[in-house]
Amino acid sequence: MVEKILITEEAKALIDTIRSKNGELMFHQSGGCCDGSQPMCFEKGDFKVGESDVLLGNVNGCEFWMGKEQYKYWEHTQLTLDVTKGRGSSFSLEIPYGYRFIIRSRIFTDEELEQLKVQKQ
Repeated sequence: MVEKILITEEAKALIDTIRSKNGELMFHQSGGCCDGSQPMCFEKGDFKVGESDVLLGNVNGCEFWMGKEQYKYWEHTQLTLDVTKGRGSSFSLEIPYGYRFIIRSRIFTDEELEQLKVQKQ
């Protein structure tokens, strides 16, 4: 099975730290304002998702959503949720910890794209 979203061990550790203080979490990446292409971490339910969002998968127990318009640019890539030192300028929950979530990507192979089509059915 081909996964659309993966996660690094460093990102898992940060999620565990945030979750211990805030409870269940979720991610959303909009492509809009507020560090648009930066994944944002929220308490589960604090960001309202709807028909304009795509569920990419689950990372370390957290749903990862992306806006449909942003997804059009990323649908041919496998994304990996990672962290880097520094402070983003968003409302994401990792801000007080001195890190920010980032996305790394690679283009799916032709075989993986075929598998994704089959998985979708």
